[in-house]
Amino acid sequence: MPNGLRVVTERMPGLKSASIGIWIMAGGRDERAEENGIAHFLEHMAFKGTDKRSTLQIAEAIEDVGGYINAYTGREMTAYYARVLEADVPLALDVLADILLNPLFEQAEIEVERGVILQEIGQVLDTPDDVIFDWLQEVAYPGQSIGRTLLGPAERVRGFTRDDLFSFIGRHYTPDRMILSAAGAVDHDEIVRLAEGLFGHLAPGTHGVHEPARFTGGERREVKTLEQAHMALAFECPSYRDPAIYTAQIFATALGGGMSSRLFQELREKRGLCYTVFAQAGAYADTGLITLYAGTSAAQIGELAELTMAEIARSAQDMTPAEVARARAQMKAGLLMGLESPSNRTERLARLVSIWDRVPGIEETIAHIDAVTTGDVRDFAGRMAGAGQAALALYGPVSKAPGLDALQGRLAA
Repeated sequence: MPNGLRVVTERMPGLKSASIGIWIMAGGRDERAEENGIAHFLEHMAFKGTDKRSTLQIAEAIEDVGGYINAYTGREMTAYYARVLEADVPLALDVLADILLNPLFEQAEIEVERGVILQEIGQVLDTPDDVIFDWLQEVAYPGQSIGRTLLGPAERVRGFTRDDLFSFIGRHYTPDRMILSAAGAVDHDEIVRLAEGLFGHLAPGTHGVHEPARFTGGERREVKTLEQAHMALAFECPSYRDPAIYTAQIFATALGGGMSSRLFQELREKRGLCYTVFAQAGAYADTGLITLYAGTSAAQIGELAELTMAEIARSAQDMTPAEVARARAQMKAGLLMGLESPSNRTERLARLVSIWDRVPGIEETIAHIDAVTTGDVRDFAGRMAGAGQAALALYGPVSKAPGLDALQGRLAA
């Protein structure tokens, strides 16, 4: 649209429902240090009343027609979305526009939601396999917005004001940073017409670029009396614009992406060291993380950590064509199965447009996956193991767990 708002849709024949949402290219990474947690606070407040709908009326408007509405905050984007029947798409878009453009932010509602978020922070702090990933992110990117927790520290949340919320909206909730995405029983021309009426009057904003990410790594160890010792480990990997991200994703899948993966088979099936173990690859605009997690007993944390490093080092030498083919098949199946859901398609459309300003065809993505060879995966594993930088977070009865330097030594051995 003339003001920069992008509209992307995909009609799915045979469906009677649709998913529709607004993706805003602003999240935790766009917060100033003193604003840490405000993007998430704002996401909560969006449902707390507008000029024409109360908190209850927002929920009733969607649920009266059998739909649902929700939102989430990420490090680089915030999403507000709904799922409704075909005839109710205009209503859903009207509600979404209303909560984004006409929030009241009444003081009483701010205080209520402040309490809710403080409870959410407390819940995360009481959940070891949640909080350890916040610590891992902070260790990977210390002193940077991309490394801060999305919920923010409690002391920040206690201090946010109505003016703070409007200030963040004014800087970041501008049409040039919005993508309206819809999939299912939708008509593109109708969605564009509705978008013009609801968002066409907005003026584009001016905003800076993200602070470049600097992966430095390090260690955080929190000793606490728990039943399990929790370990999370991260290595830097390519950004989502780097073609090598497909190699990183296939490596992570082969290493710890399922029951047939190396870590699952070695640590759980053969040795019984853990119940949960996995590896995954995630990416941002200018960096990414290969993340590994496992939980075990205090007595076995050392063995588990050392074997994890041994599997990473070994994968650079003997990752097999069969393992790579299996990982490719898992990635392609996950992608294609996800296309059967209008909600997944809506998210995919928005993310692709945010990255490429277009929607690459499925065939193009599959070609990238199929192009990754066993040699590529081995080389990637070798470079990662030899980089000399990693992030490690340990929580629970971990006083005797090996430190990061010792574990990195296992990679070089």
